[in-house]
Amino acid sequence: MASSADSSSITVCINEALTDDELRSVLAKLESQRDKEVFGLVCKRWLHLQSTERKRLSARAGPHMLRRMADRFSRLHELDLSQSISRSFYPGVIDSDLRVIAHGFKCLRVLNLQNCKGISDSGVLFVGSGLSSLQSLDVSYCRKLTDKGLSAVAEGCSDLRSLYLAGCRFVTDGLLRALSKNCHYLEELGLQGCTNITDSGLTDLVNGCQQIKFLDINKCSNIGDIGVSSVSMACSSSLKTLKLLDCYKIGDESILSLARFCKNLETLVVGGCRDISDASIKLLAISCKSNLKNLRMDWCLNITDSSLSCILAQCRNLEALDIGCCEEVTDAAFHGLNGEENELSLKVLKVSNCPKITVTGIGMLLDKCDSLEYLDVRSCPHITKAGCDEAGLQFSESCKVNFTGSLCEPDVLL
Repeated sequence: MASSADSSSITVCINEALTDDELRSVLAKLESQRDKEVFGLVCKRWLHLQSTERKRLSARAGPHMLRRMADRFSRLHELDLSQSISRSFYPGVIDSDLRVIAHGFKCLRVLNLQNCKGISDSGVLFVGSGLSSLQSLDVSYCRKLTDKGLSAVAEGCSDLRSLYLAGCRFVTDGLLRALSKNCHYLEELGLQGCTNITDSGLTDLVNGCQQIKFLDINKCSNIGDIGVSSVSMACSSSLKTLKLLDCYKIGDESILSLARFCKNLETLVVGGCRDISDASIKLLAISCKSNLKNLRMDWCLNITDSSLSCILAQCRNLEALDIGCCEEVTDAAFHGLNGEENELSLKVLKVSNCPKITVTGIGMLLDKCDSLEYLDVRSCPHITKAGCDEAGLQFSESCKVNFTGSLCEPDVLL
């Protein structure tokens, strides 16, 4: 009896029984971030383990706090220090902060500095020299940056997969040559508004970077058919998203090249490319019919019923389509749907400022499309709410119809 009583009084401290690796295994089984935070409240040892295992962090911090964060979150993989547009008056991260980040977060793979207007080449040089494991960098709208600092990133971060530079207007072809030379695994590149980029730079880029899946050159007004054709040939098997908004030098040659080489293309934005015609769009629809999901071609003024009919007939997996301001498109573009057995997959359709499309055309579309979630018919004089009600058009409860511009637009085609 005595021995039994002695054994029942024995207590075991969990911190003495479990090793650090065993506690990490317990932590790994917790799915929600809240549960992981609670894990760290047990004691200092558990807090230390929880901190060192954390992989993602979003913060607003200066140099002192960044040093404390680096000591605590020593194995951090993703750090988001981006600024919202509403705080555009505040510089956010500055060059001295980047020095702390480069020395303190050696395991960092993803760094988001979007809208941090206080950083310059001096700070980005630290990123290039100190974060060799970096795979993704977003410095969109960091307007002080030039080729000097970003080329240092290309040279020091050879495993870079994603680079976003929207609004970095001082970037030139020199950076694209540095990426081509050093970053052969690059998959995503955002260059929106980098107006100094030319066809020559794109050609140099894809000489070394042939695994690009996403390329955004919206508003790069010096890009023409030569550059796009170079990309389509070099990245034929990988390219899935290409954005060319307001690249007014783009014409049929670019689209024909995409149709010939890029069968896996899923998203194409050519809004504002006014030299594109029916012939190239129809060939693209036929060539990419199995994979094309998003197509924006607003303000392509040469587009007619012929193109739209072909797109609707061929691209059965298309989910979003914008033909706004294509003034030659009429109800006739939808006539071919009557003979189709399969339903359309369209979720977003924008036909704003198409004066020749009427309620009749929208009715034919609805008969073959139950999946529509957003329809933009602003400034279509023959399509009004009263007219749709009078014609007995039945929109699903989940479909938002924008008659006047009062609804928020989905960003799928931006």
